[in-house]
Amino acid sequence: MRTKQNVPAEISFEGCGETKLSVIFTAPDGTEKTVPAFFAGDHTWKVRYSSPAAGHHAYITVSEESSLNAISGQIYIDVYDGDNPLYRHGPVCRKNDNLYLSYGDGTPFFWLGDTWWMALTKRLDMEGFRTLTADRAAKGFTIAQIVAGLYPDMSPFDDRGANNAGFPWDENFTAVNHLYFNEADEKIKYLCENGIVPCIVGSWGFFMKFAGKETLKRHWDNLIARWAAYPVVWCLAGEANMTFYDSKVSHDEHLRASRRDWNDIALHVRGADPFGRLVTIHPTQNGHEQIDDESLLDLDMLQTGHASFLSIIPTLRQVKAALDRKKLPVINSEVCYEGIAGSSHADIQRFMFTACVLMGCCGHTYGANGIWQLNAPGCPYGVSPHGAGWGDTPWTEAYQLPGSSHIGRIKKFITQYDWHCFEPHQEWVESPNDLNSYYGHFAAGIPQKVRIIYKPFPCGDFWGSIVLRELEPGVRYRTTCYNPVTDETRDLGYAVPDENGLWRLPRANAFGDLLFSLVAE
Repeated sequence: MRTKQNVPAEISFEGCGETKLSVIFTAPDGTEKTVPAFFAGDHTWKVRYSSPAAGHHAYITVSEESSLNAISGQIYIDVYDGDNPLYRHGPVCRKNDNLYLSYGDGTPFFWLGDTWWMALTKRLDMEGFRTLTADRAAKGFTIAQIVAGLYPDMSPFDDRGANNAGFPWDENFTAVNHLYFNEADEKIKYLCENGIVPCIVGSWGFFMKFAGKETLKRHWDNLIARWAAYPVVWCLAGEANMTFYDSKVSHDEHLRASRRDWNDIALHVRGADPFGRLVTIHPTQNGHEQIDDESLLDLDMLQTGHASFLSIIPTLRQVKAALDRKKLPVINSEVCYEGIAGSSHADIQRFMFTACVLMGCCGHTYGANGIWQLNAPGCPYGVSPHGAGWGDTPWTEAYQLPGSSHIGRIKKFITQYDWHCFEPHQEWVESPNDLNSYYGHFAAGIPQKVRIIYKPFPCGDFWGSIVLRELEPGVRYRTTCYNPVTDETRDLGYAVPDENGLWRLPRANAFGDLLFSLVAE
C-alpha cells in the first residue's frame, strides 16, 4: 500500500465486531505508534494511519480475536508534492509556547473558522457540503467547527440531528451506530482534501448528563479511531459548562463538578490519541475556565456574545483579558453570527474579526445565522432548531452574506505580512480604541518593519484622517489604504513624519472600514 506524507492510508481487516483491535506502526526511524482500529460494520475493521515521515512503515495487528491478531504488512509513504497545505506542511498544532498556531512543520497557521455545528446531519447533503466547502476555501477559510453527532439545542434523538443512517448512538447510549459515522467519514475527508481543518466538537455540554462521562469517553474513542489520522482539531465540548447536575447543587459546586468532568475527558482524549492532535474546548465564556488543568488545552476559545453593537465593548474587554494572560493562543470562537435575530451584519463582522486579530488573537471564527443550524430553504420555524428565536434564513442564502467575503479579504491583506510576529501597538495612533467605545483605531505590527492600522466604522476617512505616532527616524515607510468592502487598494505614498515622529495619513476618499499598511523599504 502507498500513500503520501500526512495523507491518511486506510487498511481493512475482516473479523468479529465483539472485540478490540489496535495496530502497531513502526516508522522508518524505528519509532512506534499504536493506533486504534474501528468497527465499520459488516465484519469489517478499519485502521487509518498518516505520518510526515517518507519511507517504509511496517505494521502488525494486536487483538484477542485470533483471526485479527498478528496480521502484518507495510505502507510506503511518498513525498507529498501537491499544494494542499495540510499535507504539504502537516496538521495544525501549537509549537513550544507560541501564542499562535502552526502547521506540523512550523509554518504559521492562521485560524479563520466557520461555524457548521450541524453539518454532519441530513440537513446538509453532500452536494450542499461541497458547495459550502468550495465557497469557504475560495474565501480563505481554514477551519470548519462541526459537532460530531451530539448536538446543541435539541433532545438527543430529535430527528433534526440524524443523518441518512440515523443517530450516532442507540437510544440507550449503549452502542455506537457505525453507519452514522461511515456516512460522516465522507464529509470529514472532503474537508481535509480541500485544505480546511475539521474542528470536531465531541458533543454539546449537556450530554455529560444525557449520556454520562463513560459514554462520552467511548464516543471519543470512536472519533479518535476514525479521524485522528486526518489533520483534525479536537474540541472537547460545545458550551462545556452547560452540564446539568442536581438542582440542589449550588452554582459554584456545579461549575467545579463540570470542570472536573471535562478535565477527565481531556485526559482521556490526550491518552487515547496516538497522533497528538490539537485540543481545545468551546465555552459559554472562556475556554480556560472550563477544566481544572488548562495545560491540557492548546488553544483558548472564547464566546463573547450575539448582541451586535452591544457586544462590542464586552468582547474587546474579554478578549483583552484572555490575551493579557499570555498562557495560550486565543480565538474568539463564537461571536455575533451574521444576520442573527436580524442584526450583526457585515460591519459587525469586520469589526469583530479585525479588532480581535490586531489585539493579538491567532485568528477568528465567523458564523452566520442559517449556517450553524443548517436551515433548509422553506423550512418552517419548528423544523429549524431555534429558528423562531434567531431567524430562519436558509443556509443557501446565509453562506452568501457579505461578511464572510469581507473578513476573508481582510485575512488576505493581513497575512501578506509576518502576522504571527505582530504585537498590538495602540501607542502608534493618536486616537486609539480604549475598550470603552465603538470608536478609536487599532494598531499592530512589527517595529521598523510593518504597521497595520484599522479605522472602523463609521464613514471611513470622511470625518478626518488618522495621525500616526512614534514613526522611527530613518525608517522609510510605503503606505497603502485597503477597503475590504470594495476590495480596493490605494497607494498613499511615503510616510513623512515631522520632528516629533507624527504623520497625518492623507485622505483616501473612501467610506466604510479601512485598513492602512506601512511597510518599511
